[in-house]
Amino acid sequence: MKILVTVKEVATVEDEFEIDGTEIADQYLGADLNEWDDYAVEEAVQLQEAGIADEVVTVTIGPEDCEQTIRQALAKGADRAVRVWDDSLEDVDLLDVGAKTDILSAVVEAEDPDLVLTGVQAGDDSFGATGVSVAENVGYQWGAVVNHLEHDIDEVASVRRELEGGVEELSEIRLPAVLTIQTGINEPRYASLRGIRQAQRKELDVQSLADIGVDESAVEGDLELTDMYEPESESDVTVWEGSADDTAAELGELLRDKGVAQ
Repeated sequence: MKILVTVKEVATVEDEFEIDGTEIADQYLGADLNEWDDYAVEEAVQLQEAGIADEVVTVTIGPEDCEQTIRQALAKGADRAVRVWDDSLEDVDLLDVGAKTDILSAVVEAEDPDLVLTGVQAGDDSFGATGVSVAENVGYQWGAVVNHLEHDIDEVASVRRELEGGVEELSEIRLPAVLTIQTGINEPRYASLRGIRQAQRKELDVQSLADIGVDESAVEGDLELTDMYEPESESDVTVWEGSADDTAAELGELLRDKGVAQ
């Protein structure tokens, strides 16, 4: 079995920051592997360790600068990585779901995996739709917001899905399939020093849109980022310093003033 995992480098933001136009100023930004994708990578590696998967491949859409982040997944056990980038993507402020679907679908068709794992969402744009959209585009079955996956997969994957209101659904999904992985499904491992060293030697295949057969027009999405701002707080916060004994009376007085306690 081959497993393909979509991974993404996302921006991390300091607690205090400034906005420059429609972007957060660069000096306040860092970068890391998308949290949900980290859980997807761990699930794939566990399936390989259990003897279910023969190969784990990651795919990302991103420039050369993101390669160190991508290699986090390789250091944690993925066998090789595919990175898709093109000059036509350089000036795109917001790559929408349609563009991601076209690009990732082309890689899925080229790799022909039995199982595709994606994070439920990305920590930056939070669309939460790419995995399901790819599944529909390539004709795979799919399961969204998966928080448990049985590790005895053959032709069918038994999954538990998280629904609204704390409800869970048990499903059997026939392969090939796309599963979007929720946080908490496992405990992502730290990359070992040995894994980090090995990751530097693992294959990282860089492909352009032309290489995967996607026209440049695919990145011309319908979404446009028009504004970015920090929302104003609609309530005040009262903070007391000191021990519980010192602050209990002040808290009680505040609750009485607010009509919460009599």
